[in-house]
Amino acid sequence: MKLETKTSGNVTILELSGDATDVPDSSLMRETVQKLAQQGKVKLIADLGRVGLMNSLGIGMLIASYTTVKNKGGDLKLANITDRIKSLLVITRLLTVFDCYDSVNEAVRSYKK
Repeated sequence: MKLETKTSGNVTILELSGDATDVPDSSLMRETVQKLAQQGKVKLIADLGRVGLMNSLGIGMLIASYTTVKNKGGDLKLANITDRIKSLLVITRLLTVFDCYDSVNEAVRSYKK
């Protein structure tokens, strides 16, 4: 999995691509989110539009990242969720935990409300 960060105002966008299926993948996002949180960047969006496969390690990565930013007073929102990932979130009931948006722009706008 690859992870790039971009900003839109005071919102940080985590662009994920590839498969989120093993330990290095989940560690990469967790470490990135921890560094961002330490810098006070706690308005995050995970763009999942280019993530192919996700298993329990990928789900754990999202939960750990969400918990990290929530503990710092922020939020992690999801954007561009594929049908495959959405079904995982439904099965695990995490769709009720995460704010999910059809696009990154919608997610960014949600922070301005």
